[in-house]
Amino acid sequence: MVPILDEHTLDFISHSTVQTRRLGARLGELLHSGDVICLEGELGTGKTCLAQGIGQGLGVTESITSPTFIMANEYHPPPPNPFLYHIDLYRLDDAVKEVGALGFEDYLYGEGVCVIEWADRGREALPTECLRISLRYISETKRGISIKAIGERYQRLLQEFKRNAFGI
Repeated sequence: MVPILDEHTLDFISHSTVQTRRLGARLGELLHSGDVICLEGELGTGKTCLAQGIGQGLGVTESITSPTFIMANEYHPPPPNPFLYHIDLYRLDDAVKEVGALGFEDYLYGEGVCVIEWADRGREALPTECLRISLRYISETKRGISIKAIGERYQRLLQEFKRNAFGI
């Protein structure tokens, strides 16, 4: 049974990187242009692994790597799938100023899906409505994953994900 904190939040445990990618793929299959997925969690909790799964679900065939040093990668799956904009805010000192200066609005309000690692570092500069996913270390192979839907679109998305991934 998957614990549900409330109708806008889902909390569960992934037992392996394979399962984390598979859950990401199930989510990616449901995403549309303009969706913003904010990933939060310490180093090594699986943010990039989940982003790889989301890319897989969107139809990305390229290898997805963390954009830590370049801050953003673009992936172009075959149509009609939306682009994937994979953004990493880890190296930003002042995300509010730097997100604007680096032109991230083009990604956030563009034609693709934005997956943002270390989103908690720039929360003030990001859209208020999003799907916020927090990952936490439980053991060498297990990660806790909490998904919070903020906004009507994301509440519907979370309901679809629950059905798609868990049959609930």
